Amino acid sequence: MTNNDILLRLRYAFDLKNKEVAEIFALGGVTQTLKDIGNMLIKVGRDEEPPEYFIAVTNDMLEAFLNGFITYKRGPQPDRKPAPVSQHKDAANNMLLKKVKIALSFTSEDVLDVLDEGGVAVSKGEIGAILRNPSHRNYQQCGDRFARCFLKGLTYRYREDV
Repeated sequence: MTNNDILLRLRYAFDLKNKEVAEIFALGGVTQTLKDIGNMLIKVGRDEEPPEYFIAVTNDMLEAFLNGFITYKRGPQPDRKPAPVSQHKDAANNMLLKKVKIALSFTSEDVLDVLDEGGVAVSKGEIGAILRNPSHRNYQQCGDRFARCFLKGLTYRYREDV
């Protein structure tokens, strides 16, 4: 699953308009125009060649969006420094679960419920391993299936028309 897919599915799950997505990026410290947002949200099939105006979402851009999403959902905290950019670039799915969990003030049980709504049953220990620091010995990388089910569960929970 690409970062563009994650952004597209998050936008759908929370019924965000392009203007809101641009505001969330700005809260995360990245300026994007509405045209750029539209070019990021183009669906591209696996075997299809993306159009020349397609913008691929990098891990840094996704992290900025998720940091902005935390601020968007929880409100600004004036005495707090902006979140640093992570040094572990290869774990976009883990970053997704961690930051959405923070933004929505979820507990581990809430994450388990959302995953269950999305169609996958996991243990609390597995969630704990996914949410750990990558340098921890029990860290486990979150697979695309978990991320897809998490986003699907969020869609069922937050969209009324599904």
